[in-house]
Amino acid sequence: MGRQRLPVIVGFGGINGAGRASGHHALGRMAYSALTDAQRLRTLESLATLMKLDSARGNEQYILDHTLIRRIEDSHFDVDSVSWNQRFPTQSNGQPVNFDILKKHLPAVIPPDWVVRATSDGHVNVQIVGQQDFLLPTHREFEVKAAGQLPTGFEPGKLYQSRSHPRGLQMTVYAASDALASIGLDWDIVRGMVPVDQVSVYAGSAMGQLDSAGAGGMLKARYNGQRVTSKYCPLSFAEMPADFINAYVLGSLGSTGASLGACASFLYNLRHGIDDIRSGRARVAFIGSAEAPITPEIMEGYSAMGALATEKGLRQLDGLEDGQQPDMHRACRPFAQNCGFTIAESAQMVVLFDDALAMQLGATVFGAATDVFVNADGHKKSISGPGVGNYITMAKATAAARAIVGERILRSGGLVQAHGTGTPQNRVSEADIISKTARAFGIESWPVAALKSYVGHSLGSASGDQITATLGIWHHGILPGITSIDEIASDVRQENLAFSTTHRELDQEQRKYAIINSKGFGGNNASATLLSPSVTREMLQARYSADEWQAWERANEAVRELQQNYDDAMIAGTVDPVYKFDHGVLHEDDVEVGSQQLVVGGQVVQLNLESPYHDMRID
Repeated sequence: MGRQRLPVIVGFGGINGAGRASGHHALGRMAYSALTDAQRLRTLESLATLMKLDSARGNEQYILDHTLIRRIEDSHFDVDSVSWNQRFPTQSNGQPVNFDILKKHLPAVIPPDWVVRATSDGHVNVQIVGQQDFLLPTHREFEVKAAGQLPTGFEPGKLYQSRSHPRGLQMTVYAASDALASIGLDWDIVRGMVPVDQVSVYAGSAMGQLDSAGAGGMLKARYNGQRVTSKYCPLSFAEMPADFINAYVLGSLGSTGASLGACASFLYNLRHGIDDIRSGRARVAFIGSAEAPITPEIMEGYSAMGALATEKGLRQLDGLEDGQQPDMHRACRPFAQNCGFTIAESAQMVVLFDDALAMQLGATVFGAATDVFVNADGHKKSISGPGVGNYITMAKATAAARAIVGERILRSGGLVQAHGTGTPQNRVSEADIISKTARAFGIESWPVAALKSYVGHSLGSASGDQITATLGIWHHGILPGITSIDEIASDVRQENLAFSTTHRELDQEQRKYAIINSKGFGGNNASATLLSPSVTREMLQARYSADEWQAWERANEAVRELQQNYDDAMIAGTVDPVYKFDHGVLHEDDVEVGSQQLVVGGQVVQLNLESPYHDMRID
């Protein structure tokens, strides 16, 4: 087997309820109580900028109260008064239903039981004999009142010319810009060293863009007596985050798309990026996902399945009386007595280079993404119920880690990022999977993280939350505990696992690898193998000479300085997202097509391809 390229994580960014991913700030918010005073202040300063506060000082409690999971805020919708249309049947009972309206409000097709008589140039009188159904605009109380929301006051659409973009795409622009700047390298320099067709972008949203600026607006506009605009349909596509990154952030001409696997979608896309780099099809891969599901319509769907934690369910768990308010910050309770998951919004992105490019440019090494394994559940009774496919993905991901780091490190140097939704089914099924995997591989006490207890379940972006948080765990040396629970439920298997309800410090020997686990509706299971910065550096030093390593260290000094400058500027609020609308657009005159190469915008695409089927050659 020839030398295979290593997919190195050189940048990451995003936004969720814990704040900005780059600079490890989101993880800092999750592990806030375990940070040093200086780290806490830095975390608060980062959040204060996002939340449009004048200063972090004096606002600590406000910032803590208005981040992570909390009661749904009015900027999304009023959970005590949600608009809807109630059926309102009428019966004339011998006397016509009689009313006057403007002529322009008459329906295009007059119902057969209506008698319409003009009363003036612009008004008519309507009489209805018999039965007529109306839809009466009214309001109701929403059963689900908690969600993982972006920090209060953060409005991504106001940071650039968002032009009525759906919220998920606004978040995409922010996350992609954050990840791009976090690399600490000028993107034009990177593009100049990489063939134009060797930059991959795989990003999407499991649900598509379903708010009122996307498919949600398209589907309900006529129903609510409004006009369908030309933007609703195109902006609603599930792969649109990748399209936006290509068109308005990177200007990429490489491979693109979105692989959808419900709540495992981020890992599905990561698998494509890893495969592209390992095979040599790409030297750079941007992997991302954006989900903005905090709308009454989407939440109604999950609530009807019994999947979401309701206010009533939380009261019952805590033994509260009707009218008493449960602590919404503790709505998501993985591996404990629980009543459903907590929906969330998030956009996350990681940037991969092949190892040679990372070495050449002095890129900072945040880790490596070596494998993603995907397996279905086979025959199922319930499309949303757990199945056996996740046993396969977890075992394969763990075996992949063992193949790289060896038995000793496997048993003592890793952690598991559990899917950990907070549902009764997940707490039993996933704990069994992880426990049996640990036992099979001789792992006596595998640390288990369940970060949805902080940021909620962002559907297709969930494993993106897990990955960017894992990079923060390795940086800070802190594994956030499942602080929303008091104890592990009695039906949760704990053999060979190390759950914790408090934050836990990890030394360098415990920060070697991580298994990222994700499960999705329909039997979509994915588990990823991630290597820590220390292991990745050891692997690079084994491949490259001492002189090459020293050259990387010298180049990396300048990169780290630029990364620090970017983080400082973000905290100061002086950096805007990258959004290049109508910028550098190429046309047919910019393309030259030859038999051996194609030149587009001055960049060469090689066409001298070889058949991979040498033994099947025909003349």
